[in-house]
Amino acid sequence: MNTALLLTYVLTVTLLIATPGPVVALVINTAASAGRRPALWTAVGTNGASLVLIALAAGLILTSAVIAPHLLTALSLVGCLFIGYLAISSLRQTLAPTTDAAVAATPRGGLWKGFAIGLSNPKDILFFVAFFPQFIQITRHTSHSLLLLSLLWTVMDLAILSLYILLTSKLTTPRRQRVISLTSGAVLLVIAATGLLYNLKALWL
Repeated sequence: MNTALLLTYVLTVTLLIATPGPVVALVINTAASAGRRPALWTAVGTNGASLVLIALAAGLILTSAVIAPHLLTALSLVGCLFIGYLAISSLRQTLAPTTDAAVAATPRGGLWKGFAIGLSNPKDILFFVAFFPQFIQITRHTSHSLLLLSLLWTVMDLAILSLYILLTSKLTTPRRQRVISLTSGAVLLVIAATGLLYNLKALWL
């Protein structure tokens, strides 16, 4: 086993998952507004989406196929639009009048919403399709490498997102809930806008 490559992968995945992005923002938003259980289901959904992207990357590796750069950019573009939709929905719910408290309390996340945002996350799409193959030499057998890399991702993803959920739940008070929801919604919107501009520029060029 290539230990140096394994440690590099672990560090890369840790930074990728822990760095604030659409998945982290959605999980924190859900933990603050709906509690630990819906947030955990959101994390499970995003993890399931990651496994789908891993399967896609594995298929490309095993068949020596390549995704055209423009197709990858188009997928990221669609993902940014979906993230923007979630951001606007979250901000509208958070800014809803007090009389609409029942609407504002609607869970922001959930299993399927987590799955959808995980599947459309530009950061994860780029990692699994473009960078994941770089770690395939972690063992002598491709199948063993794919299994190990997938297992490590699954465990680390759930562990890091669970830590975010726990910290958010511990720190959240009725006064802070609105601030956290507004902040995470704004982060989602900035990510969507930045990704949209970047991908439109890439398609234009």
